Amino acid sequence: MFPTIGDLFYYLFNIGISFPVQTFGFFVALSFFIAYIVFKSEFKRYEANGKIHAFKRKIVIGKPASVADMAVNFLLGFLFGFKVLGVIFKYGIFAHDPRGYVLSAQGNLFAGLLAGLAFACWVYFDRKKHILTRQKVVEQTVHPYQLLGLIVFSVGIVGFIGAKLFDSAEHIDQLLYNPWGTLFSANGFTYYGGLIFGALTYLYIGHRYGMKQVHLADIGSPGMMLAYGVGRIGCQLSGDGDWGTINNHIKPLWLDWLPNWMWASRFPHNSINAGLPIAGCEGNYCNQLVQGVYPTSFYELVLCIGMFLLIWAFRKKIKIPGLMFSIYLILNGGERFLIEHIRINFNYSFFGFTFTQAEIIGGLMLLGGLIGLVILTVNKLMHKPLVT
Repeated sequence: MFPTIGDLFYYLFNIGISFPVQTFGFFVALSFFIAYIVFKSEFKRYEANGKIHAFKRKIVIGKPASVADMAVNFLLGFLFGFKVLGVIFKYGIFAHDPRGYVLSAQGNLFAGLLAGLAFACWVYFDRKKHILTRQKVVEQTVHPYQLLGLIVFSVGIVGFIGAKLFDSAEHIDQLLYNPWGTLFSANGFTYYGGLIFGALTYLYIGHRYGMKQVHLADIGSPGMMLAYGVGRIGCQLSGDGDWGTINNHIKPLWLDWLPNWMWASRFPHNSINAGLPIAGCEGNYCNQLVQGVYPTSFYELVLCIGMFLLIWAFRKKIKIPGLMFSIYLILNGGERFLIEHIRINFNYSFFGFTFTQAEIIGGLMLLGGLIGLVILTVNKLMHKPLVT
């Protein structure tokens, strides 16, 4: 496994570099970037097809920077200086545990204040250069894809909160025992919490600017599928604990061509130091699992990226509003519902039935997608489109 990008770089090129950025975090960031590209492409395509439209908004030009403008820029600059520039002064702490550093209260206060003041002064003097004695109100045309900066920023923050809240609910005993420690831990995030909170935020922003929910859902489906698959690459490469149950089964002869780690992996040098120490290994990340487990993150990345390629290839032939989203719900929900049967997770019990949080959400997604498919099929047969 490759807990940091430096480890991955050494494995690929046999060159040792000190680059402590965690592999999982890197691929999460990469998933956002790739999703941005896919979303932008779909926003432009749907606008060209007349399903969503540009809108007008009025802006005032020639006015000085407001207190709110400077406050927001100060806050952004402070966070940048406190954390990013703070790495220079606390590099040893950052290198030892990058994620722990980023998600903690550690940083450099002086660098934060200095960067905050610089950001605030920048917006003040930049606006001052364009002040007009007589301010003007102009009408600006905004295309839907131009909202993606706002969408990505908002979805990232709200999705992060949702992922942490869902994980805390899944480990309710830990939450009750140590609320602050659980909520502000550098570990523990649930994908579906981030997905649900992020999706609701995305739908709200789109609705606020006059776009229909069904078109927003269709636009987002390919990007969400791909982002999930790319994120799972980070899980697999880093060995972040998102793996399956113990696999003691003998690999079938018809799968003899498959590398052993694809069948059962002990995740050596995993990023959470799970298992027993590896003989002869020194330093961080020197553990591996006692027994081989199903590499479920690998199965998911193959399935989800493959399903993305499938729906991307046929996206232009999917004309019925809501059909793309229904297909996404069926594929992603069905995949997660099935994978939960061989994946380690917390189990709930209800009237003799046991299930995981992801299993119930995946099952509901699958059911919702099937219901949507039936409704759309019936309406097509009756020649009554729900939305144009």
